Amino acid sequence: MKVLLKEDLKALDKKHFLHPTTSIEQQQVQGPAAIFTEGKGIYLKDMEGKTYIDGMSSLWNVNIGHGREEIAEVAKEQMMKLAFSSCFSTFSNEPAILLATKIASLAPGDLNTVFFTSGGSESNDTAIKLARHYWILKGQPERQKIISRTHSYHGVAMGATNATGLQAFRDFTNSPAPDFHYVYKDSPQDLREAIEALGPEKVAAFISEPVQGAGGVNIPPEDYFKEVRAICDEYGILFIADEVITGFGRTGKFFGMEHFGVNPDMMSFAKGVSSGYAQLGGVIISEKIHQDFCKLSKGTLMHGYTYSGHALACRVGLKNIEIIEREGLVENAQKMGHAMLDGFSRLQQKYSFIGHIRTFGLLGAIELVESREAGEMFETPLSPIFVQETMKRGLILRTVTYDQDTVVFSPPLIITSTELEEMLRILDETCAYLQENYIEKKEINL
Repeated sequence: MKVLLKEDLKALDKKHFLHPTTSIEQQQVQGPAAIFTEGKGIYLKDMEGKTYIDGMSSLWNVNIGHGREEIAEVAKEQMMKLAFSSCFSTFSNEPAILLATKIASLAPGDLNTVFFTSGGSESNDTAIKLARHYWILKGQPERQKIISRTHSYHGVAMGATNATGLQAFRDFTNSPAPDFHYVYKDSPQDLREAIEALGPEKVAAFISEPVQGAGGVNIPPEDYFKEVRAICDEYGILFIADEVITGFGRTGKFFGMEHFGVNPDMMSFAKGVSSGYAQLGGVIISEKIHQDFCKLSKGTLMHGYTYSGHALACRVGLKNIEIIEREGLVENAQKMGHAMLDGFSRLQQKYSFIGHIRTFGLLGAIELVESREAGEMFETPLSPIFVQETMKRGLILRTVTYDQDTVVFSPPLIITSTELEEMLRILDETCAYLQENYIEKKEINL
């Protein structure tokens, strides 16, 4: 491959690469913010040799960190042996069988049968389609409606987009799908009232993240999911847990729903199942649903992706889970999550513009406020400037500005105490800079 200079690559990027979830205007003016060439542990390195802490695990997903040689080794071995073969028409392969079995052994409750996809959006689309298909098989085809929560994010495929409770994603096109409805994120009573208004006999499923990720790392009230589970059972509605972000150790347990003592009927997953080393996701369904499929289905399951059960991706997933278990990364997520919250608390005591702080394992958030007492946001969000300044200092984070002004965190599960302190040092330095240059001057200009 021809080696190109950074400016040549930036020009080609502007002309030929339409970036996902990116300001097209900003891309055309500035080009790529960084062109990464290397990853090792919790760090990324760009073309100019600058090193960054990957404070988001890239997209909430590089749980075991970057640059794992043993992942590369098993990927090469599997690619040389069998990179891909179709899983349609009952064809199978050993890595897919073994990974499905492993995930079933880790999943809570009676979740026991896996349908593989290539990522989170496909996983949630699949869960929605399987829920509706289930009710067709059960002789209740009118059960089509899907209920989700405000501030939820479930992906950008057609069904996943319409299940997403963040309005901006649904406004991207002018043709919303029917039969999707939204309830306030923290109110079981709102869910009950919505079911009653829609008609329980018309509702197929309720879908929710255990902890909302892209919506702001929003942690539910303590008994929220127990009440939700009881409501779903009362009205005979399927409960889908979206564990795309929260699965595979991120929250300090293997799956986020384990914290709440509740078992869903279906669970979607992706991201942490392969830590980003291969495109992989899936849906795991309960033994009851699987048995109903087996008894009631006649003919072909008319749903599947080319790469469902991809041999290479599944082999990578198996090795990734092995590393998570061998290195105690679930336990480390819990331990370092507590330490991260302690660090946030120290910053909160030092800077008055830091509002509500929270962590849930190695998911975290810091809200930025003009008045902590009144809980008032800045007229112009401060978080975009915040993450610009942390990146200058070598720390990559993300913002959430949907009804809040929040900086979110999701570092790799391998992070050490020393690395966490370096991250907190950069945050402290950034806060001091913002205090002097924006807060005291009472002027925020993006």
